[in-house]
Amino acid sequence: MHDIEPFYNWRHLYTTETDVRSPFYGREYSEFEYSQAVYNYYIHPQWDDFDSRTLYMKILYADYDQHFVIIELIGEWNDAIENDIMTLRREVTDILFMEGIYKFIIIAENVLNFHSSDDSYYEDWYQELEEEHGWITILNMPEQSQYDFRKARLNRYVELLDFPHWRTMQPQHLFHLIDNFHNMRLA
Repeated sequence: MHDIEPFYNWRHLYTTETDVRSPFYGREYSEFEYSQAVYNYYIHPQWDDFDSRTLYMKILYADYDQHFVIIELIGEWNDAIENDIMTLRREVTDILFMEGIYKFIIIAENVLNFHSSDDSYYEDWYQELEEEHGWITILNMPEQSQYDFRKARLNRYVELLDFPHWRTMQPQHLFHLIDNFHNMRLA
């Protein structure tokens, strides 16, 4: 796991540590000190800690004019024990929402497991975004995690999509494809 880096091909367009509106503004990163771990496995130092013990993230791109953010996750998404959705909401998405972000693309290729609890945080997030015509889309969640996500019926609030070629696109193009998908679904 230590060699899985957050996607870096958009760093010339956006860096979370230089964005004054980002929850990670001012962070400094090491390329050599591995201090964060998911269980006993160290992860690359470029991942951001948001007070979850098992889940880490990186804001890959934020566009405040078009009201969207692209976030990449790594680790275990555990709502049952760690209440990761509450932590994600309080420490990251609520802050971004206050800055005008209401369309969330979450890349979950590196989410190893998902353990659900109740759906109240998802329902609340969905209702908050619905007022702004926003949405939440999770891309490329592994099959076993998708199964657990659907079993908990969380897909009522969050769209699960498989889009393996997202890395070949610019962030604005990826956003427009997903936004158009949501607009067509609502039409």
